[in-house]
Amino acid sequence: MTYLNKLSLLRGCILGWLAIFLAPLAMADLMLYPTRIDMEKNQRAAQVELVNRGPATESYRISVVNRRMTDTGQIVPANAAEPNERFAAEMLRYSPRQVTLKAGESQTVRISLRKPAGLANGEYRSHMQFDRLPDLQGSTDLEQAAIPASGDIAVRLTALVGASIPVIVRHGDTAASVMLDTLSLEPGAKLEGQADGLPLLVFHMNRSGNRSVYGNLLATYTPATGKPVAIGKVNGVAVYVPNALRKAKLPLRLPEGMVLQGGLIQLTFSQRPEDGGKPIAQASLALP
Repeated sequence: MTYLNKLSLLRGCILGWLAIFLAPLAMADLMLYPTRIDMEKNQRAAQVELVNRGPATESYRISVVNRRMTDTGQIVPANAAEPNERFAAEMLRYSPRQVTLKAGESQTVRISLRKPAGLANGEYRSHMQFDRLPDLQGSTDLEQAAIPASGDIAVRLTALVGASIPVIVRHGDTAASVMLDTLSLEPGAKLEGQADGLPLLVFHMNRSGNRSVYGNLLATYTPATGKPVAIGKVNGVAVYVPNALRKAKLPLRLPEGMVLQGGLIQLTFSQRPEDGGKPIAQASLALP
């Protein structure tokens, strides 16, 4: 096998390994607060706090990008707006555009909103992106490989990762509603040390209106004779405009000895506690 072929094979293996193992660890070094920004009514300014929780100095480039949500909840790049989709990027100004933070340091990024005259009512959304920059003292190019005398290939790598948060601008009258339906159970993947996989509650979230919905999901199980028990929970679930549907799966964790049989599963989508905590939608699944 030639050197280039070896390098190409090694590149594929290393990048796959990095995607699985290094990215989550590297992303944990950057803390952002808040993790989403909602600008409504007369609000014209906001800010995001960046904190470098890692052991070394890091630099981040800041930009505003357009993203959209798929019907399975993935956030993907959006080059052009689809019908009923509105981006906020052109209305947002922010500073600074790049920061360098020593270990433990923080930086405030200030955001200002400039609405154009005649802006149509509705919700506008873009995402603020924070990209980690390479260490200029080292090499991040896979082609610049060091070849020891033995003929083996050695590659120096830096995992470059980023994070983004939604920036949502609402203008005029906006409203939305959501319904939960098509609940069903399916087996989940087995975890280490488990004889059986965690069951999954599969369901649809149906959104209507001209604004996004955002809240927490809670699944409870009530046996035929007994009290309700919480068996699944996830916070910070969104369905963004213009999506009318989000297909979701919620892993269920059962108390030891409990079997999902002959009872009732209830799924509740609620406001966050800081927004009042009121239930937004509910649905149930009767089990045979």
